[in-house]
Amino acid sequence: MSTANGGSLNFPAYQFRVKQENGNRYIFDVIRKKFIALTPEEWVRQHLLSYLITNLNLPVGLIGVEVSFSFNGVNHRADVVVYNRKGEPILLAECKAPNVEITNEVVDQICRYNYALNSEYLLVTNGLKHLILEFSEVKGWITLDGFPELRNKI
Repeated sequence: MSTANGGSLNFPAYQFRVKQENGNRYIFDVIRKKFIALTPEEWVRQHLLSYLITNLNLPVGLIGVEVSFSFNGVNHRADVVVYNRKGEPILLAECKAPNVEITNEVVDQICRYNYALNSEYLLVTNGLKHLILEFSEVKGWITLDGFPELRNKI
């Protein structure tokens, strides 16, 4: 599957509803149930959402997109949050455009967000690379080799 700017993403190929209007491209977001401007970051987010729903078999109703929250008196938005059936965050994801490197600053950003959300798993992806962290009471944050089996957590 190509990215919005022509390269391949590290996700399976999915079919998306894309439309062109007034010279702009839009992609349908199944969570927000509306067309969203198709930016490189949105292209990555839609692939992640499709992966969570299709490959990890997570219920659409337990996934939030651009979730607003406040931390230290400042409003923020998390790109993707997966909740358990109690409404508690279990995965917090930050999506970047494919040309944005996953740096310590990006990881620091999602860690700051997690102070407010308290998720067990953190994911940073630019569509090409996925950094997945799991919190362990004993070891702190550990890097996983792949996506966790979130279905067991909901």
